[in-house]
Amino acid sequence: MDDLNMRSMIGNFYSKKLFPHLCEFALSGNFLNRFRQDTLQETKGKVLEIGFGTGLNLAHYPKAVRKIDAVDVNPSMHRLSKKRIEKSAIAVTNHVISGENLPMDDASYDCVACTFTLCSITDVSRALSEVNRVLKRGGKFVFLEHGLSNDSEVQTWQHRLNHLQNKIGDGCHLNRDIDEIVRRASFEITSLKRLHLPVFPRVIGHCYQGIATKHNHG
Repeated sequence: MDDLNMRSMIGNFYSKKLFPHLCEFALSGNFLNRFRQDTLQETKGKVLEIGFGTGLNLAHYPKAVRKIDAVDVNPSMHRLSKKRIEKSAIAVTNHVISGENLPMDDASYDCVACTFTLCSITDVSRALSEVNRVLKRGGKFVFLEHGLSNDSEVQTWQHRLNHLQNKIGDGCHLNRDIDEIVRRASFEITSLKRLHLPVFPRVIGHCYQGIATKHNHG
């Protein structure tokens, strides 16, 4: 086996077998519950969640949500989410697909939710274009994402460490300007908070919590 194939095999093992457990460990802290609940409180009806992961958001959806289509490209994430789905009063359907190519119909969701995911989607602009497409007119895109700090010193370190984070974080980027990326995808951001998550280092803990609606043309 040559070096290229060996690196690919190791990378695949890390992504599918180890990273889902690391992600669960890093993001399951109780201190994140209030941020999840605050982000998801505006959701209702039929919801699409991009980057469902191990289902950590599930307990924080309001009663107004009746169905969730859960999208994650990593099948191991879905396997780890099964117990949470079984305990939930909300009907959840798993889809092992990329957020960049959604098979869902146009204007088919009341809300789309995304937490700690836009950092790691390869073509994030395409994924957000898909979110815009499947969202109903007047629907809401709610997000809680870490990204580029508004502190220039922290930004410097985010740029320096981004390549390393990309490797250990299974494609995660430290330096994505989340609100700008969302706006470029023809969304209007109606609410945005910039905050720092406790416990996390400053290079990874700067977050964007927001609500956006699709621009209505014509």
